[in-house]
Formats: sequence, C-alpha cells, structure tokens
Amino acid sequence: MEAVHADEFTVEAVERALQQLYYDPDMEQKNVAQKWLTQAQASPQAWHFCWALLRPEKVPEIQFFGASTLHAKISRHWSELPPGQLDSLRSQLIAQVDQFASGSKMVLTRLCVALASLVLHVLPETWPTAVPDLLCAFQTGESVTEAGGQSRCLALLELLSVLPEELQSSRIPASRRSQLRSALAVDWSSVCSLLQQLLQRPDAPSPVRERVLRCVSSWHTLDIALKDSEGLLESCFALLKESEMFDTAVETIVSIISQPDCQRFADSLLKVVPQVLALQEQLKKAVQDGDMETSHGICRIAVALGETHCRTLLEQVDHWQGFQALVSMIMSCTGTPGHYPVDETSSSLTLTFWYTLQDDVTSLDAERQTLYLQIYRPVYFQLVDVLLQKACFPRDEEYAGWSADDKEQFRTYRVDISDTLMYVYELLGPELLRNLYDKLGSLLTDTTQPSSWQDIEALLFGFQSIAETVDVSYSDVIPGLIALIPLITANNLQLAETIMFTIGSLAEWLADHSLMLANVLPVVLHGLSNPDLSVACVSALKRICRECRHDLHLHTTDIMAVSQAVLVKDIHKSPQCMWIMQALGFLLSALPREEILGKLLSLVTPHIQQLEKLASEPPSSANKLPVVHILGLLSNLFSTFDLNKQSQRLEVMRPVQTQPHNDNPVVVVLQQAFPLIQTIVSKWLNEPDVVEAVCAVFEKSLKTLLHDFAPLVTQLCELIGQMFGAYPQASALDLTRQLVHIFGCEKDLFSPILALLELITNITMSIFHLGSRDHPDVVESFMQLHAQVLRRKADLYLSDRLDIKAVFYCGILSFKFPETPTLKATCLLFTELISHCEEIPAVREVLQEDGKLLLQTLLEAIGGQSPRSLTEHFAEVLFSVSRNCPNMLSVWLREALLPPGFPSSHLTTEHKDHFCQQILREQVSKRRMKDIVKEFALLSRGLQGTECAANY
Repeated sequence: MEAVHADEFTVEAVERALQQLYYDPDMEQKNVAQKWLTQAQASPQAWHFCWALLRPEKVPEIQFFGASTLHAKISRHWSELPPGQLDSLRSQLIAQVDQFASGSKMVLTRLCVALASLVLHVLPETWPTAVPDLLCAFQTGESVTEAGGQSRCLALLELLSVLPEELQSSRIPASRRSQLRSALAVDWSSVCSLLQQLLQRPDAPSPVRERVLRCVSSWHTLDIALKDSEGLLESCFALLKESEMFDTAVETIVSIISQPDCQRFADSLLKVVPQVLALQEQLKKAVQDGDMETSHGICRIAVALGETHCRTLLEQVDHWQGFQALVSMIMSCTGTPGHYPVDETSSSLTLTFWYTLQDDVTSLDAERQTLYLQIYRPVYFQLVDVLLQKACFPRDEEYAGWSADDKEQFRTYRVDISDTLMYVYELLGPELLRNLYDKLGSLLTDTTQPSSWQDIEALLFGFQSIAETVDVSYSDVIPGLIALIPLITANNLQLAETIMFTIGSLAEWLADHSLMLANVLPVVLHGLSNPDLSVACVSALKRICRECRHDLHLHTTDIMAVSQAVLVKDIHKSPQCMWIMQALGFLLSALPREEILGKLLSLVTPHIQQLEKLASEPPSSANKLPVVHILGLLSNLFSTFDLNKQSQRLEVMRPVQTQPHNDNPVVVVLQQAFPLIQTIVSKWLNEPDVVEAVCAVFEKSLKTLLHDFAPLVTQLCELIGQMFGAYPQASALDLTRQLVHIFGCEKDLFSPILALLELITNITMSIFHLGSRDHPDVVESFMQLHAQVLRRKADLYLSDRLDIKAVFYCGILSFKFPETPTLKATCLLFTELISHCEEIPAVREVLQEDGKLLLQTLLEAIGGQSPRSLTEHFAEVLFSVSRNCPNMLSVWLREALLPPGFPSSHLTTEHKDHFCQQILREQVSKRRMKDIVKEFALLSRGLQGTECAANY
C-alpha cells in the first residue's frame, strides 16, 4: 500500500493508514503511517472521526484506535472542546462504555481510561457527583450471575479501577493532583460499599471478585484511611482460603497494609495483627505440603505489616505480645525449611524486616529501648543461627544437580545474608563473635559429634561477613579463630574458598598481630596452586601483601617462589595474574632497599625474556595476546610498587634526612626494558591494544614513582610522540597529562614535554580538520590534557609554540559531541581557559574575537542540544565567564539571545531578559548560578512546572 498523503483527516484516510500500519511489511511505510496517525490524533477533526471508528461493524484494531484517539483528545487537547459540549461528550462516552461492556476488552479499557480522564478534568467543580452518578449509570439491578449483568458490572469495576490509575499517570500539577485525590477519597465510602457487597455475595463469579480486588488496590493508592477499609480487608483475608483467589487477595492485602498513611490509625493496625497471625496454620500446612506459592504469599503479608508499620506497632507498648508474635511468625518465614531458591522462596523476603526492626528499636527513647532490647536481643541471636543455617550449602550430590541460575540466585542470597549479619553485629557486638567462635571450636574439636563441612563453612562465612566491614581489632576470639583455621580439612571447594575469603577479611587484624601470619600464610600459599581457588586465594594473598607488607620479610622467599611458579605455569586466568603482580608489588616495595632490585629482577626477567622472544616474531593475532598480557603484568606490578610510602614510614620511625632515590629499582628495570618496549611499539604501532598496554606500563609507574621517574622523561616523550603520530589514541594523551601533572613545574625536564605537547596538539588539530566525530575518546583526553596544562603550567601559552586559539576552536566543536564524558572535559577546559584571560593575551584576544560564539554554543547546549545532566557543568563555564569577563559577558549574552526562537522556541523575550539579568548579577555563588542555568534549561525544554522538573 502506498504512503498516506491525505490532506483531510477523514475516517477513510485513518482506516487506510491503520491498514498500512498493521499489515504493510515495509517498515518505512509503517513509520510513515505512524507519523501521519499521530498528526491525525492531534487534529481538531479527531473529535469527530473517533466516534465513527467505534461503530460496531469496525474491527477491534480500528475501534481501539478510535478509543485511544478519544483518550488523547480528552487528556491532551481538552481546551479544544467547544463550550456546551461536555454533557454530550459525557453521555456518548458512558453509552460507548456500556456498549463495549460485552465487546472487545482492550477497547473497553481504553474507553474507561478516556472516561476517567474526563472525570479528572471536571471533578469536583463541574461534576462533583461524578463517581456516584457513574455507579448509578452502570447498576441496572441485573444479577451479576447473568451474562448482561456480569458484563456491565465488570465494565463498572474496570472504570473504577482505572480512575485512580489515570490520576497517577497523568501529567497534572501537584496542587491539582492533591485536590483530585481528596475529591475521589470522599467517594470511597460508596465505592467501598459496592465492593464489599460484591465480595460477600456467595454467587459472585470469580472474574467479578478478581476485578473487585484489583479495584481495591487501585483506590488505596489514594491514601484511603485504613479505618475506612476494615470490613473490606477482613473480606480479603477470608478469600485467602480459596486457592483461585489466593494470589489476587495477597496482592490486595499487601497493597492496603503497605500504605504508610496507615500509621495514623494504630487501632486499625492492631486489628490487622491477629488476622495475620491467624494465617500461621495455613502457612505451616503450606510448608509441610511444599506449596511454595502459598507460603510465599503469606510471608509477603506478614513482612508487609511488620516492615511498613514496625515503629507504630512498637510504640503500642501495651500490645507488645501481639507484635512479638508477629516477629516470631516472620522468624519462621526466615527459617523456612529447605534451600533457597530450589525448595523455598520466602526467606529472602524477610531480610529487610530485620534491618527495620533493629533501626526502630535502637531509635526509641531510653526506657522503651531498654524494654525491647531485653526482648529482642535473644531474638537476634536466634536470627543469626537461622541465617547461618539458611546459608549452608546443600549436600554435594544435591548441589551438583542445581541449574546455573539456581546457583547464582543462591550466591546472591548468601551475599544478602552476609550484609544482614554485618548489620546485626552492630546490635549484638563482640558477643556475637564469641558465640560463633564457641560453635566453630566445638565442631572442630568435639570428636564425639561428627560435623559436616557445610556447618563449618557456614560459621566461617559468618565470621567473614562481619570481619569484612567491621573493625574486629578489639575482639579476643580472633587469635583463637586464626589458630583453628589450620585444623580445618578443606576437602571441599566451597569450604576452601570461604577459608581463603575469611583469611583475606582478617588481613588488617593480621597487620597488627604479625606473629599469627605463620598460621595462615601457608594455607594461602598452598591454595595458590589450585586453579579452582583462583579468585579467593589470590584475593587473600593480595590483601595480606597490602596490609601486612612491612611484616612479611621472613616470608618473602616463600611468597615469591610460589607466585613465580604459578605465573610461569599459567595456572590462573589473566585478571588473577594481574592481582598476583599487584600483591608482589606491595611485598617487594616494603623490603630493605638493598634487597629490592635483585628480587625485582628475578621476578620480571622471565617475563622480559618471553617478551623479547615475542618481539622477534612477526606480529600476529596469536602473539598479540601474550604481548598485552606481559605488559599488563608489568603495569600491575609497578602500580603497587611504591617506595615513597616506605620512605614516609621510615621518616616517621627514624626522622633523618633521606637521600633522593636516584637508583629506584623500577627505574632501573624500565631503563633496561626501554629498548625492548621501543621494538614492541615499532612492530605494533597500529595495534591499539598493544599501544594502550605500553602506555599503561608507564602511567602506572609514573603514579607511584612520581619525581623518581625523571630519568625516563625524555625517552618517554619521544616514544609517545612516535605512538601518537602513527595512531592517535586517548591513552597516549592521558600519559602526557600525567607527565604535565608531575613535571609541570620542573624547568630542566619540561623542554621535551613541551615539544611533545606541541606535536600532539598539531596532530589533534589535523584530526579536527579531517573530522573528529569518530574519536570522542581522543577529543575528551585532549580537552583534559590542555585543562591540565592551563592548571599546572599556563605560561606555556605565552609562547608561540602552543596555539591556544586553535585549542579554543576545537573546544567549540567539541560542544557538538553527544558523549557526556567529552562534554564534561570540554566544560573543564573552558572553565580553566577563561580564568586565565587576564594573564594570557592570546586567551583575552580569542575571547574578544569569538566570546559571543562560545556563548551561543553554550546556550545551544543548555537549551536542549545536550543532556540535562550536564547543566551544572555548563553553569561552571558561565560562572567562570561571569567572574572573569563580566563586561564582555553583558554584550555577548544579549546579542546571542537576540534572535527569536534561540536557543529554543519555548522561550519568550521575558524569559531571556530575566535570564540575562540573573546571570549578570551572579558573580559570587556558584550554587546560585547552577540553579539559574537549571531553570533556564527546563524553560528551554518546555519542562518547567512538570513532574520531570520536580525530579531534576
């Protein structure tokens, strides 16, 4: 079918377009039809053709478009409705809903939404009795058991359900929304009465009762008072006995009791507690029968009541026993027998309740807090036992049969349990660790009671969960725990992993108790040769080397030997190999100075030799990966090899004058390896991954060596120039930025850096000339580099070697990029650049010549060209202009905003004038400037006063 080009939006044209939209196989033609139909819906003719599309003889797809058009006109084009047409529109709509009560359900729903939208326009001023009138219109006295009566009843319930939903989804100002909520809430008593009657009718069909429950949930989003729904809530609880109504009844009950406003009605809440407790027998039977859906639903109800209204129920001190019974019920849900998620799905729902209860108990006044702590401290000790039981792995053969998805859900579940245990520790304190230690000691030393690896693992998991984030340095049981670890026979992968993670979590404690390292380090080193323990074991080693590096001198030989062996044998995957090198960087940098170089060379020499072998081969995809891997090993080693920290420590211990580090071992290694790296670069010059890996070696070294890197600066500048000239990459720019940051103020070393800056700037300019759109990362790093130069060495721009004007125009072009990081970097550049307009003549000149262009570009970005999330960054640039060039800003701003419709058609002349006045006045508060620009951005996008603006 050909594209629709009708000048008139007639019924026939609309039907042809719908035919094309639904059935034309050509996507382009579908899009043409979609666009035309959108225009048709917005046209004044839509008020007329929508009724013709709803005729009974039309197919449901056409009728649906007619109903949708009606809703669109009422919700978005209400002002087009001619005076005096409201009654006619209302009557026609009610008649159509009545007609479609027995017709297409999707059309009926859209008509109900349209009628709901009409009600929201005229309630309460024009049609204050809207809800009672609609109740009368659709209640004809027919029995709901008869076909006609049931259809009409379902139509009424659909209308009642969508009314609050339409209020929630419509774009309505907050004050008007509040007025409508109050107006609808007034009619709840009559709606509630109808719903109660329908629920209590023994002959009411299931579809009717299902729709009643949905309607109840919908209306309770209006903050209906709980006291006004007590009878209805009782009826919902009664429906929990009926399997076909169970799921919907659960949703409805949860929606009612989850309303925070219920807290105002403590008496009504107290009536709900026994109704929930009465479900315990049904819950018990569901658990026994393995009925996961029923136990899950009842658990949801108990948790919704306890979690939402915990504070209110705690404050009813005279009724503490009822709430304690509810807590016990939730505890039974937490301890539901079986393994999550295979045997049960309820226990995970309860975890946040325990956070809430703890927070609410500990925030009560002193008297009530004392009372409740006596009651609930034992409950929380019980909770720990329950959680550790739930965290237990199943039997090996059972776990082997689990799907990968089940195992992942169980892993996530254990993480949630771990977080809960950590939080509970704040309540129970060191006594909790003592409790866990006693149980673990009993399991490991009591030969009369055989223990499973799962029980041991669960207790270690509890220790690890707490030690991971809580300071356990004052606990008296940690030495005992460290002594127990070597007694554990780790003949299971999960147990061995947890042992490693537990040791890693105690690394900070071990740093203060270095004598205990001999107990656990052999365990870690033994596990290092097991690839199945890779992540846990390497992580533990890294944490120990980081935290205990100054106490590992006696263990260095063992750690080095085992680590080098596993690296040579390729036991671990690449990420874990990188962690090992980081661990060795921590270790070696803490050794006595005279020992470092020898051990460092023994570590890197095998890898350097392998790199030499690869460099002698022709480049190929097969040897690229090992080249990148070895360079990655070196960069990770150097990233943690920080002799400056060692020097700081020595100065604290023995405050004497230290000599400059002219013989830094890393510098020695890099100097020896430099010719090899140059060979690698020359062979892989056009391979981004290799170039990036080479840059990473020097960038990581720079960050730790700082000024000790000086002997390598000249060589490195030449290498960067070679790499960037052949294949411009962001990594080379970032490395140059590091050089500027560290050596920006050192005259003797800055000559090669200046030459490199000049070369890089010229090459990047050519990229802009040829088209920089495909290189947003290079543009971003270029902007950051020049911002750093301006910050550290702005006087470079006083010479002719660096063209700041060219950088300015590159920045203007960068504002057109859609990538957020690139735009942030561009804003940073201009903020710095403008702040130097007084001391750098070239900056002053370019601003005088094209400051207006900068303002126009900036206003375009603020007005809608760029993401709203960047508004604050644009405001920073404007603030810099306002502070440093106030006189020029006044001229630029007014001239830039003069053209009509710029930067947005939503802006009036008054808007622009007001914005100018605010901007020109603001030279003190950056926060105020950001608010001004944010308001202007919203006005430009037509979002001022909308919900979108409220969330901005």
